[in-house]
Amino acid sequence: NTKMRHTARDDYEQTLKDRGEVAPGGAQKKAIQFIIVIDAEGKLKNVEDTRDSDGKGKIYFVSAGSRTSKIVPYLFWDNKEYVLGLEGKAKGSGKGKDKQKIHDEHAAFVRKCQEIAAQNPDEPGFQAVCRFYEQHGEDSVRPNDREKILEDTNGNIAFQLPGGETIIADNPKLFEYAFAGKETSDNTGICLVTGRSTHPVITTTATSIYGSQATAKLVAFQVDSGYDSYGREKGENAPISKEAEHAYSTALNHLLAGDSRNKFTVGSRTFVFWASSSSPAGKEAESALFSMLGIQQDDKSDQNSNVDSVREAFKAIYSGKTLSMDDDRFFILGLAPNAARIAVVYWAETTVKEFARTILRHFDDMEIGIPGPKPYYGLYQMLSAVTLKGKTQDVQPNLVEATVKSIFQGTPYPYSLFAACLGRIRAEQSVWQARAAMLKAYLTRLSRGNYKVRIMLDKTNTNQGYLCGRLLATIEKIQKEVQNNESNVLERYLNAASSTPVAVFATLLNLSVHHESNLKKERKVFFTRLKQEIISKISADGFPAHLSLQDQGMFMIGYYQQRQDFFTKKSSGDDKPAEEQPAESVTN
Repeated sequence: NTKMRHTARDDYEQTLKDRGEVAPGGAQKKAIQFIIVIDAEGKLKNVEDTRDSDGKGKIYFVSAGSRTSKIVPYLFWDNKEYVLGLEGKAKGSGKGKDKQKIHDEHAAFVRKCQEIAAQNPDEPGFQAVCRFYEQHGEDSVRPNDREKILEDTNGNIAFQLPGGETIIADNPKLFEYAFAGKETSDNTGICLVTGRSTHPVITTTATSIYGSQATAKLVAFQVDSGYDSYGREKGENAPISKEAEHAYSTALNHLLAGDSRNKFTVGSRTFVFWASSSSPAGKEAESALFSMLGIQQDDKSDQNSNVDSVREAFKAIYSGKTLSMDDDRFFILGLAPNAARIAVVYWAETTVKEFARTILRHFDDMEIGIPGPKPYYGLYQMLSAVTLKGKTQDVQPNLVEATVKSIFQGTPYPYSLFAACLGRIRAEQSVWQARAAMLKAYLTRLSRGNYKVRIMLDKTNTNQGYLCGRLLATIEKIQKEVQNNESNVLERYLNAASSTPVAVFATLLNLSVHHESNLKKERKVFFTRLKQEIISKISADGFPAHLSLQDQGMFMIGYYQQRQDFFTKKSSGDDKPAEEQPAESVTN
């Protein structure tokens, strides 16, 4: 079992190699914002700004590297302090780095370039960079180019020869040098990934996520702060071989790349996911999950048709229509920023087919209202529906993790999601489709059978909360017809009616009788019969004095489904949906 798990996780890096998406050991993908173009003699020709309209630099393969607070230059690429000795200010900070440290960083970068160039006299690019520094070429960068570089707080800089298709830092010799020079311990240990004896790496490659420092790592130890044990230092406390470290960090950085379709971010949490192989089912599962969960609130794409295609994709995987191998597995990893380290907050693995079945169950449990595709199945859309003004960054982190677990593992939806949904409804007096769907999904997965909810209006449901919700929707509808779509019933009575029905329904029924007197005869008969049908199922003891939170959820569902029935139903007489609107979007 351990071997299977190791292979499934380790093989993703090999899968990426087979696809040509990652470089061999010692290399990584990195955004380079500025390119200094120099000729063979080291003379400055131009400084190219590769940033797009969003400020993102062009991606290149460069040598891998990692550093902490120590001065460690990268190979022929780095930031403005190392490459040009420029003193910039950290974003949001009132001061820059210590001038002496910047001077030392720049000097270390130049020395490293000279060292590698001396070992490779046949590499014209390496020699050109050395000549550039021998002539103090860093001082020849024009003031306007310096200003652009200083503006970009995290920008990287590399070199290029005129007419070159790639940068000087993209050189296999540099990759080999970086991999061979990876600092390892003199002591041996058992690699936690491979299970083999090894000299573990001292520091691991940065794998930063949203909200973390640029140098954040998945595995890191703070020296002299209680994390060292039995005389072990840094990486010796969690021994990982050089090869395994490269494999996991390369794969993880690929998943975390800015253009990755294998990740999604909600609040402060970043989730990455991948299939263990490149089978059609594995690829389709990755693509479908990104389409489902990668949709953001400001996405201008057709979310309805998108969700419909996602559902069909998972159906094809589960039914076997999309081919998969028996041992195809699917992995999901949740990460959270934690100072200079990254915390693992969620981990799940399952077969691709079982994962498809679980996602389809999520679709079924969330289905409510008019049949057809809905845009609110994604995690972002669900959480935005239960937060003030849809600000998912305000969601409690543990709610994100609990909701992810319920979607991906088929467990009951978190009570905190249910409570947050009820809280938003009460605060805004607004029961719309996404919120009703979440209440239904939560209650559907409860073990108790008396909270089963159908997709459409259920006239056989005798839950007292459900009936009270239907009755409130009916009374509101009557007032709207009399007052030309104006009604204050929901605003004034929703909270009380859903928690203590006995306190308000006598008043509401008297109000409805008054409004019914102003309706046409056919409409009056219709609503009188509907009220009688609902009230006949209310307990003989009268309206409930208090509804539990679960029954309050049923109240909101009953209200929504009865109102939706008015919206869609066309019966005899004047019962036409003249003023109604289609099911609301999650972005309301």
